[in-house]
Amino acid sequence: MFEVLVFVYENYWRGDACPEPEQLGRKLTAHGFEPDEIRDALQWLDGLTVATQGIQLTRHVDETTATVGLRGTGEAALPQAADSMRVYSATEQDHLGADCLGFISFLETANVLSPGLREIVVERAMAAPGDPVALDELKIIVLMVHWSTGIEPDALVLDELCDGREGRVAH
Repeated sequence: MFEVLVFVYENYWRGDACPEPEQLGRKLTAHGFEPDEIRDALQWLDGLTVATQGIQLTRHVDETTATVGLRGTGEAALPQAADSMRVYSATEQDHLGADCLGFISFLETANVLSPGLREIVVERAMAAPGDPVALDELKIIVLMVHWSTGIEPDALVLDELCDGREGRVAH
């Protein structure tokens, strides 16, 4: 499934540029992906669309950073307090694993994931196969959430999400 998601990410510059599921399925079949992979990826993408549907992007700017937040269009969303903490359920901890939870925390600390985006990432990661989800797969999920919402991560974050750790030299 993740190979299909990478193909979609690389070939459609934004979520709204992606063709309808039926047409996308035909294109993926033409590129040689297996029917099961295509079905799983299309279901996952459908869930991503539902998760991000009706989300209005708002920009919160304070004196030190500019962060992107999400607000549902139908209800008032309260911003997360600076001293609040996300507690993961035992099921989430088991499915995501320590590496993924640590990476999500890193992305939040780096202001790459707002609390709203984090919740979408966690929800989509819970819908992904694997127990626990591999870190490289979580990175693809984060990219797909940004892709779907039209938020482009900065170059350094994009490098961290796209580049594997193999072959890296510590400085």
